[in-house]
Amino acid sequence: QVRLVESGGGLVQAGGSLRLSCVGSGFRFSSYAMAWFRQAPGKAREPVAKITRNGDSADYADSVNGRFTISRDNAKSTMYLQMNRLKPEDTAVYYCKIRLFDTDFWGQGTQVTVSS
Repeated sequence: QVRLVESGGGLVQAGGSLRLSCVGSGFRFSSYAMAWFRQAPGKAREPVAKITRNGDSADYADSVNGRFTISRDNAKSTMYLQMNRLKPEDTAVYYCKIRLFDTDFWGQGTQVTVSS
């Protein structure tokens, strides 16, 4: 059974930092690219960052490029999102996602709230 569990969200002041984690199980973690998405209240879910299966390449949304860093530790079946210089507009529920056999699997999400 594929399972993704996010953690690390919380309340932080603007300019602060958080590190999110996503632990995967039920599949060969190192065989799949992975991604972070986020969904703010009243808005559609949007991609934040993605990383190749071995972690040698990553892409970022323009809105987070230079502030966020995606990484992974395949030995721990864990993906990370280091978020620095947070802004109030980064407030959202953050989700990790993988795509297996043409199906998207999502975690339950972790809330990030940035106060001004």
